[in-house]
Amino acid sequence: MALRSDWSQRTCSMARGLDILGDPWSMLVLREVFFGNGRFEAMKQRLGAADSVLTKRLAGLVDAGLLTRRPYDDGGRTRQEYVLTAKGEDALPVLNAVVIWAEKHLPAPSEQAHMFVIHNGCGARTSSADTCTACGERLTAGNTSWHSLTRTADPVPLASARAQAPVPGRPKSQPQNGTAA
Repeated sequence: MALRSDWSQRTCSMARGLDILGDPWSMLVLREVFFGNGRFEAMKQRLGAADSVLTKRLAGLVDAGLLTRRPYDDGGRTRQEYVLTAKGEDALPVLNAVVIWAEKHLPAPSEQAHMFVIHNGCGARTSSADTCTACGERLTAGNTSWHSLTRTADPVPLASARAQAPVPGRPKSQPQNGTAA
């Protein structure tokens, strides 16, 4: 028996949204792609996910239209990396909300286990998922960074569906085991 139901045809908008965004692995895959980490092996190492788990979640996000595949040359052969679509980028407030809620309500296991949503326009940390609480500007992938203390000392600008090429100067995340942000 399947562990999960198909909610894609439910009359409830929340149920239909959870059909795609309700899986923790899928949310973590989206986190990695927003961080600019869209290559399979790098995601696998960063997430500590089995090949089958990652393959299934990536296929589901591509099928749902949140991600698309883009070819790249690894020096020996052409491979595929995953990038956001406009539909995928529209999920940003959902991911921001999870981060902000967790920071407010859940204890962190260490001082490094924190992640913050930063508005690049004014440089402020925000406590809203879709609008900067300091200046009122709408948050988008193009004007938002995430500061994950387990990744880097500085906030990382987010990948955007409109910016399909690698962002110059973007710090490369160092893969670590586990699912730390």
